[in-house]
Amino acid sequence: MFWLSEAQWARIEPHLPTDVRGVARVDNRRVTSGIIHVLKSGCRWCDCPEAYGPATTIYNRFARWAKRGVWENLFRALAGAGCSRGGRNTKIHALGDARGRLIAILLTGGQAHDCPPAKRLICRTKPSKRLLGDTAYDSAGLRLWLKGRGTRAVILNHSRKQPFSFNKRLYKERRRVENAFNRLKDFRRLATRYDRLARNYLASVCLVAALVWWT
Repeated sequence: MFWLSEAQWARIEPHLPTDVRGVARVDNRRVTSGIIHVLKSGCRWCDCPEAYGPATTIYNRFARWAKRGVWENLFRALAGAGCSRGGRNTKIHALGDARGRLIAILLTGGQAHDCPPAKRLICRTKPSKRLLGDTAYDSAGLRLWLKGRGTRAVILNHSRKQPFSFNKRLYKERRRVENAFNRLKDFRRLATRYDRLARNYLASVCLVAALVWWT
């Protein structure tokens, strides 16, 4: 069983709607704890324990707020950044800060290459001094664009006759982002991609990211 702590709820509550419909409405803290329980355990919505309230209430509030962008807005408000939408068969693209906390999230089609969406993702944050990325982001165009933002690219090279220079010591810190993705996978429903609707999947990622790093 998962229950939001007082400290976590104090961070989350101000960003949730209060105009929730329904007879004998279950309180938001109880329902949100139930939603997170489903995401973490990977159980079906209909198998959510009764302690959280009716299973239909848990799912309907999650889906309704996903449609309204509530979970995305929660992440955006707490992380001070943004996120964007994607399609089905999705791939998660994420940007983390120096401590490995996710600050921007983007979903694209599963077949999409990492580099083209990079600018869309990076534009949602303030320019940083450095940006670390693996070979998927090895693009002369991206490096030039980053330089124009005042950001130094620390990106691993593909095989090149004249490779770009990069700080190998700093590049090792990229493990922080890899660790961040591993923490998302602790939530079984994210790791197994149960949600068929991209909007709901993105909402789940945003809620988990807000919970893990920003509450």
